[in-house]
Amino acid sequence: MPAERIDGVAIAAKVRARVAVDAAALKQRGVTPGLTVVLVGDDPASAFYVGAKEKACKEAGMNGETIRLPATTTEAELLAVVDRLNADPAVHGILVQMPVPKQISAQAVIRRIAPEKDVDGFHPVNAGKVLIGDADGFAPCTPAGVQVMLMEAGVDTSGKEAVVLGRSTIVGKPMAALLIQSGKGADCTVTICHSRTKDLASHTRRADILIAAIGKPEMVTADMVKPGAVVIDVGINRVDDPSQKKGYRIVGDVKYDEVSQVASKITPVPGGVGPMTIAMLLANTVRAATLSAKPEGAR
Repeated sequence: MPAERIDGVAIAAKVRARVAVDAAALKQRGVTPGLTVVLVGDDPASAFYVGAKEKACKEAGMNGETIRLPATTTEAELLAVVDRLNADPAVHGILVQMPVPKQISAQAVIRRIAPEKDVDGFHPVNAGKVLIGDADGFAPCTPAGVQVMLMEAGVDTSGKEAVVLGRSTIVGKPMAALLIQSGKGADCTVTICHSRTKDLASHTRRADILIAAIGKPEMVTADMVKPGAVVIDVGINRVDDPSQKKGYRIVGDVKYDEVSQVASKITPVPGGVGPMTIAMLLANTVRAATLSAKPEGAR
């Protein structure tokens, strides 16, 4: 029997609806959640994503501002913008769209953002909080979205073998940190695999939950998957396809047609994990606004 398709679009819509309710409740307290995105340069893909984030903010009843800077912006100039946003009480979330031009250190920018406004979850302070399970930390949006998807899809994670393909600081490592914590959507035994892992298939075939975030088109095939496993495909890759009008198609890291005949649940690409990223960005921003609105001294 083909696997059940986990609909990321529908789950993201539910998350965004909850965000809108929470944002409205904060407005009643005189606080309008605000997210500011900084875009340096004119990369078309980055501009598209930034526009989508701004639109999503407005739809959720939040303030969404975009600061556009030229590609010639220096690191000092960008850090000055971040400092200004850090000091602005109306801004609860700051996101500097990556990649930044080569004259700017991405790490310097990430470290300059105040951890309590780092809704992307990339600051070392938030990375540490996610690792130790501190509820005040902000997890990167994609792995946080995957965890929500598992819960919304009714996947029982407790005691399950989870294998994460990929060790990036954006997805792989924080994904493992979230799954290994104690609590709902977690309590897994976690293995992280990467480019140096020997006999990769021997690890993936043990997985009750397989999360592919390795950046290689359709690398995960049916023979690498345990029958009945839940497969989450984080990958998004462009492959040439002359039969398509654009000359290419978008695929994940998982060979969907094959693996969907073996797995019990699976996410498609597109329409799976992708929509969750912006939804979780909004959720993190509302949470940042909620934390900032607490009485002084409250945790």
